[in-house]
Amino acid sequence: MLSGTARRYAIAYQTIVIKEVARFLRIWVQTILPAAITMTLYFLIFGNLIGPRIGEMEGFRYVQYIAPGIIMMAVITNSYANVVSSFFGSKFQKHIEEMLVAPIPNWIIIAGFITGGVARGLCVGVVVTAVALFFTDLQVHSLTVMASTILLTAMLFSLGGLINGLFARNFDDTSIIPTFVLTPLTYLGGVFYSIKLLPETWQIVSFGNPILYMVNAFRYGVLGVSDIPLPAAYGVILLFIAALWLLSLRLFNQGTGIKT
Repeated sequence: MLSGTARRYAIAYQTIVIKEVARFLRIWVQTILPAAITMTLYFLIFGNLIGPRIGEMEGFRYVQYIAPGIIMMAVITNSYANVVSSFFGSKFQKHIEEMLVAPIPNWIIIAGFITGGVARGLCVGVVVTAVALFFTDLQVHSLTVMASTILLTAMLFSLGGLINGLFARNFDDTSIIPTFVLTPLTYLGGVFYSIKLLPETWQIVSFGNPILYMVNAFRYGVLGVSDIPLPAAYGVILLFIAALWLLSLRLFNQGTGIKT
């Protein structure tokens, strides 16, 4: 049986999660549908139109090879976008102040927002996977690797969105990182190609892109092929999650962006 403190923490966490999930489900036309449309275009253009001219990659049809990367790209962008927009909205509308004065620790607030971002990322991932099945057959090499990779990746970029929301001073600031950092890293993260096709120098440079590890780990879970050893991929993902969690907790405790 939970103690009074644990019960209070559980109720607070559940309340934040329900609010976050209800928020993106209520406006699903803006939060989920656009991802399905965008990824459908990727499959049409890169998979059906360009793919047959490229041929096979790592023994798979091109559309089948890029499908895991496209799914992961949707999860990354949506988990990040959900938290940065929701958290900044809470700051802008002064909702966050009510949470800060409540008798709950900061890590509960962080966990609630992160869970909301993960929920949206997973929802979009399921929708995009359904879209992918219209264009190619997806096998399951390792369900454990698939599920763990997509969950950890959604957690990581939800934390990134939270930190962006902490530093953002206006709505324009919430789009700077996605536009100038996240998008380039995603496109250069092995979504549409194997890094084995790159010159040796650029292969080495690519290893500095954390998204490369996430895309390849998920691709291994689906197809059983990867440019990155699986332990290294998990190591990088977990390292970034730990670093961003500690950073977000420290920023919260210092009141960065939320206390005047």
